[in-house]
Amino acid sequence: MLHHVRTWADRLISLSATFGALGLLVEVGTILYDVTGRALGHPLYGSQDVVTMTMVILVFGGMAICDRRGGHIAVDLLERHFPAWWNRMVDIAAALLGMVIFVAIAWAVNESAKLSVMLNLSTNLLLLPKAWFQYLLSTLALVTAAGMALRAVELALTGRDIRKETEI
Repeated sequence: MLHHVRTWADRLISLSATFGALGLLVEVGTILYDVTGRALGHPLYGSQDVVTMTMVILVFGGMAICDRRGGHIAVDLLERHFPAWWNRMVDIAAALLGMVIFVAIAWAVNESAKLSVMLNLSTNLLLLPKAWFQYLLSTLALVTAAGMALRAVELALTGRDIRKETEI
């Protein structure tokens, strides 16, 4: 059962990473075009809007795969001095704390998106609705939170640390 959940979670995490990768491509292309255009006297109109909004997608799109692969900062100076069960408890607690933080981020941004819809907020130049990006950020944060929750469950039930495997 847990194996099937992990398979679907990895697919969802890969989709999230794909959004992040697409955000990176848009970001790099926009900056490249804008810098070249500025040198030639024709900057890209609205590039600041595009760069700002795609940065949200880039960061939160890659957050779940960063956690999946163990890419977050970890200080393990004392880890070798503690028994394995204690280190596993610390890892479970860290995953649960991360889950709570990302759920809180998703909730706060979702509430902000509701205000953006109500006030019809948009970006400065291109007038892109801010709520679209806020809802996407909320969704990507929830994917990260779900991945962290699943990691905590796997550590608690099986002792398996998914971050030490390179399946995805």
